[in-house]
Amino acid sequence: MQRSFALIRALAASPEGGERVTQLAKDVGLTQGTAHRLLKALMAEGMVEQDERTKRYRLSLELFAIAARAQDRGNFRDLTRPALLRLSASLRDTVFLLARSGFDAVCLDRTEGPFPIRSFTGDIGGRVALGVGQGSLAILAFLPEAEREEVIRFNLPRMRDYQMVDEVYLRTEIARTRELGYTMTNTGVLEGMAGLAVPVLDRNGRAVAALSIGTLADRLKAERLPAAVELLRREANAIGPMINPFDPVLHRPAQSFIR
Repeated sequence: MQRSFALIRALAASPEGGERVTQLAKDVGLTQGTAHRLLKALMAEGMVEQDERTKRYRLSLELFAIAARAQDRGNFRDLTRPALLRLSASLRDTVFLLARSGFDAVCLDRTEGPFPIRSFTGDIGGRVALGVGQGSLAILAFLPEAEREEVIRFNLPRMRDYQMVDEVYLRTEIARTRELGYTMTNTGVLEGMAGLAVPVLDRNGRAVAALSIGTLADRLKAERLPAAVELLRREANAIGPMINPFDPVLHRPAQSFIR
């Protein structure tokens, strides 16, 4: 079983077109004969398939269908709720969980701090164009480059209603966010408000969500920033490896509120 799973993991890391048995055997430290025998057994169980033309092996759709059924073991909001509570208790600020939904970011959850604030997304279920506000900017900045460019192209006309959000400003903030690993906004668009956010990355380093805080501008001074960033990063880094890639909450966040 260990050798079979080693082959499955090697196939998961293989190029899009699959991999030859010789390379797979080398990758997992098996003889070619043993690798071939195990691959045939995995094919018989429907977990692996072979391209008739190239003779390369790849994971089958049946394996992904089995993995998709793991979505029934809780969802992303349940997974992240303890982190939001810890952050709210430690920082004494309102904490938001945002997830990407197409060209938007949707507020999946929030915990209230003691200070009254305003935010772009508002309450749970609210949405905002990716790039507007610290949480959605953290997500946008860590999307794959080609995908990020398409979002920027589509969203720039939608941002005209927000002061100080033009292409130069947006690209400058994206570059800064990628360099620092977090984004902090205190632009005055929401008077007296400030925010801080870090991306939540899946196992492939792709941003699927963000943890952010919204607070009074006076509470997010330079002396407090490093500690707040560290707390957010610690929680985001712990959440990332536990993300279920088939979680419907992440694929259809807006629909997750419909009962």
